[in-house]
Amino acid sequence: MDAAIDPGAEWGAEWGALSRAARDAAYNNTAAVADVAALHEARARASLAARAASPATLDLPYGPGERHRIDIFPAADPQAPCLVFIHGGYWQMNSKESFACLADGVRAHGWSAAFPGYSLAPAATLAQIVGEIGAALDWLAAHGRAHGAGGPIVVSGWSAGGHLAALALDHPAVVAGLGISGIYELGPLRDTYLNEKLALSDEQVATLSPLRRPVVPKPMAITYGTQELPALIANSRRLHAYRAAANAPGALLPAPGRNHFTILDDLRQPDGFLTRQILVLPG
Repeated sequence: MDAAIDPGAEWGAEWGALSRAARDAAYNNTAAVADVAALHEARARASLAARAASPATLDLPYGPGERHRIDIFPAADPQAPCLVFIHGGYWQMNSKESFACLADGVRAHGWSAAFPGYSLAPAATLAQIVGEIGAALDWLAAHGRAHGAGGPIVVSGWSAGGHLAALALDHPAVVAGLGISGIYELGPLRDTYLNEKLALSDEQVATLSPLRRPVVPKPMAITYGTQELPALIANSRRLHAYRAAANAPGALLPAPGRNHFTILDDLRQPDGFLTRQILVLPG
């Protein structure tokens, strides 16, 4: 019975009827993909090589905290567009270092790329994390040109990073966005294992859910893998519909045959599905 209910369906009566185990499973991307450990390892190895090629522009401090660091992969033209990629991990796992290889796709087209780190829950609240991403963008807008990343910013993020990217769309230095397999409504997370570290309050759910905030009328493409969990697919579809109702520009881009982790391959490759979409976002 639980498996037949779409956990994204209005997050109302049907969601409330699910067992705790079913609610946990609805957002457990790691458990849903058999080879996730191998995918993480391969991306981490490739990212180690990418970081080794740009040692002078790594771990640049944008704030006082241990994780307040940003990696920049510069462009030959410092005025070229810059992809800012925000890593995922449900705001409580992972780090920028293991995603550096995702710069490869846009850099092959002359772009720069930047990867901000941020504090993790429970050491930081979600509101604090959102503020840190804003501080990283402030720093990049002020200092990026000196490090080969001074052009218009397209902000992107994956999973929890997709949520952070959606909230960062209103930053004055950001011209467009791409949300990848993001979480855009926080309410259901309070009924899952994820809230043990997030400790989301009513205020945080109300003010930090992109589906409850005023629409930012900048271009934002929204993508998800067709093999993702239903709750993740529902998040992406609903954010696109919410924005479309306000006449905000941006395509909905289902990635055929991709799951929550393999969708990142389409950003890493110079001719990847998502790389091609990013290239046209600045207009």
